[in-house]
Amino acid sequence: MPKWGYSSLKIDEEGIAKASGRDVRVSPKAAREICRAVRKMRLDEARTYLEEVIEKKRPIPYRRHSKHVSHKAGIQRWYAGRFPVKAAREFLKIMDSLYANAESRGLDTENLKIIHAAAQKGRSIKRFIPRAFGSSSPRNDHLCHIELAVKER
Repeated sequence: MPKWGYSSLKIDEEGIAKASGRDVRVSPKAAREICRAVRKMRLDEARTYLEEVIEKKRPIPYRRHSKHVSHKAGIQRWYAGRFPVKAAREFLKIMDSLYANAESRGLDTENLKIIHAAAQKGRSIKRFIPRAFGSSSPRNDHLCHIELAVKER
């Protein structure tokens, strides 16, 4: 099993719990925007926010990848947004693992704040779609690495 490092420095100090998802079948663009949205939130606030995204009540603001993204109501101080349901579900799984890691380290689970949220592009799985007259078109699946870390406030 490879040893994964975190992209944030000084992450192994006391009072910090971390969790990661490697090679998750999620769009790296959606994962990046979710990371920006939940960073510096409390863990329980982030969970309720992502549950509302899954129910399509609150959108995630798309700040970097906002080209050809429609306007959504309910976004504060931004105009473009989407509801990345699949990515939000994967983030909730990682947050469950993060909560369990914080509990096992003896942290107060009521006062956890997300201090690090990062998404990196993973490998791509190359596939092909058959087309007319014996040709084919590439259809690649892009995987993503997600890292989360919380600190006791």
